[in-house]
Amino acid sequence: MKNPVDSILSYNAGREPERLGLKHLAMRQNAFAFMRGTCHLYYQDWPATEKMLNNAPLAWISGDLHLENFGCYKGDNRLVYFDLNDFDEAALAPSTWELGRWLTSILVAAKSLQIAKGDAVKLCQIGLDSYSAALMTGKARWLERETAKGMIRDLLNPLTLRNRKTFLDSRTKLRNDKRSIKIDGKRALALEPQEKAEVMAFVKEYARQQPNPEFYRPLDASRRIAGTGSLGIKRYAILVKGHGSPDSNYLLDLKEAIPGALLPYVTHQQPEWQSEAHRVVSVQRRAQAIAPAFLSAVTFQDRPFVFKGLQPTSDRLALEKWNGKLKRLELVIRSMGEIVAWSHLRSGGHAGSAIADEWMLFGKQCDWQLPLLKYAMSYAAKIESDWKKYSKEYDRSGKSWVA
Repeated sequence: MKNPVDSILSYNAGREPERLGLKHLAMRQNAFAFMRGTCHLYYQDWPATEKMLNNAPLAWISGDLHLENFGCYKGDNRLVYFDLNDFDEAALAPSTWELGRWLTSILVAAKSLQIAKGDAVKLCQIGLDSYSAALMTGKARWLERETAKGMIRDLLNPLTLRNRKTFLDSRTKLRNDKRSIKIDGKRALALEPQEKAEVMAFVKEYARQQPNPEFYRPLDASRRIAGTGSLGIKRYAILVKGHGSPDSNYLLDLKEAIPGALLPYVTHQQPEWQSEAHRVVSVQRRAQAIAPAFLSAVTFQDRPFVFKGLQPTSDRLALEKWNGKLKRLELVIRSMGEIVAWSHLRSGGHAGSAIADEWMLFGKQCDWQLPLLKYAMSYAAKIESDWKKYSKEYDRSGKSWVA
């Protein structure tokens, strides 16, 4: 069996050293952070020959479903939703691939969240039951402030009330009525002058093609730090004029789109996408209730990028605040199960994915649930083992990996 460290170094070869170093460090923190940064290992290890784990309806899956890839965002209709929010790995694949990764994430995260193993397994079953029940209705719904409960409602309420100035103040500096991005080493890193000039020139050209070019007039740009798995690929935060300076500026996100980690392992025919960015954007538009503001596929430096409104990472659930009350987590997991089901129903019938009748039947059948849960339990143990091997190697020589 291939050493997980060798596989990690090979998969991440060629990424920007500074942010790749941050990725390696983040993955050292705990097994859950390690899992978030190693999506490719999950698909490399997936038992493709086990029928009960693969004979599921085809879905347009996000590809990297775990607890932290659900979150809040403002849609292009300016309303705030709680939904799936990462589609970098999106592809057409059996729904069990997606569900297995989600269940595994619950089990792996349990240790850092101080959830008993038995309770974590219970949460997994609640999630599966919720997913199946939502499928059986045959109707895709969505989650917003009025329909959310518990911790998700608590997250959505202040976000609905938060004004743009507050968000800008958290990410930018204001001097002489002009804003610039905070270079803090946590959310943003400085750009070399030449690269910054190229980013600004790209946004200016993009603006010329829009109905309101002045909105996109660039004011500043930086390298962006966000997530775990994608650290090291090209990604920028861009401050634009928006509806006016200084308090109605907007922050945008420009992120390189690379081939999905599961694509080498899918056996079902995929569309001939115009680019990797078109793959990400197309599946996101199919799967989410409402797409985020400014979402589009673009080309920068002859590479595909996804362009959208910057979504703050703080708009994710603080699951560690479950405060020992399992009911709070049960509500969250139940809602997540529904969201995944609605995503599969919503994108059903598109380019080879299952239609509603197939999803409804799959929801009624439960024979696939136990094998999937057992696999998630065994794979969670493997992730813990792989993380320990990784940690040992990182402590010994990790700094040399990005030299």
